Amino acid sequence: MDDPSRRRPLSGDRALIPPGLDATLVLLRHGESEFIVEGRFQGQAETPLSPAGLRQAELAGRRLARPHASPSLPVPAGAPLEIVHSPLRRTTQTAQAVATAGADPGAFGTPLPLRPDPGFLEIGQGVWEGLHHTEITERYGDTLSAWRRAPLEAWAPGGESLPEVQARVRPALATLLGRLADAGRPGSLDRSQVAGYREPVEPVDPQPWSLLVAHDGVFKVTLLTLFDLPLDRFWMWLFDLCGISVIEFRGGRAIARAHNSTEHLAPLLDERAQEASEARQRTGAL
Repeated sequence: MDDPSRRRPLSGDRALIPPGLDATLVLLRHGESEFIVEGRFQGQAETPLSPAGLRQAELAGRRLARPHASPSLPVPAGAPLEIVHSPLRRTTQTAQAVATAGADPGAFGTPLPLRPDPGFLEIGQGVWEGLHHTEITERYGDTLSAWRRAPLEAWAPGGESLPEVQARVRPALATLLGRLADAGRPGSLDRSQVAGYREPVEPVDPQPWSLLVAHDGVFKVTLLTLFDLPLDRFWMWLFDLCGISVIEFRGGRAIARAHNSTEHLAPLLDERAQEASEARQRTGAL
């Protein structure tokens, strides 16, 4: 017999999040790219990770391969169901670094499946892609200023508007969340929704979780979509390079558990400080 709690909306004006979904979605922005180093707008242009970006991705991979090492990330036990990623090179390299770390015997000990999805490509920046930010300011200053102030009213010439981005993000999210629903069991909102209270411990199946590796702009649209917020709040979210955010779903309700965690990148800062110190010693500079 069909169980109504397992039915999922496929498209249209029905709910995006599967009814009763109990699962977790982890967001990871890619590492530093060569275009970022050069000060160029990226959009959907191809640019590889810089040496620092590769190191960031390695550190993020180590963190996500052992998510319950102190300080623990709020993710379920076990390996992620899959690593979904934008097909662009910088996100693919970052996703591969996480998959490599997860396959280590000291981590999950098994290869993590990678699934590229073009629905999570970065926002298309049209003629701005590949241009240095100073050139964009000089040639398109008014449009750039309007984009930063009213992102629903202006965007890059030849690029994507926010509604266009959301139109492709939504079905990609529906697929990702649907796969999580298929991997677990529906939960209920009839339980405590306030952290800190002790509840009776009942044996439950581990909830599924997945990792999404993508971009700053598309992550902004992703969160606005999940939390049913208007697109004109686009600039309310910040995503650092290789920052980790965690969205939990309880009984079909999205809950922000962590946002833009970057403590795992501290070794890179220490390494840069050490390099600067050694350089000063070689030159005799104070």
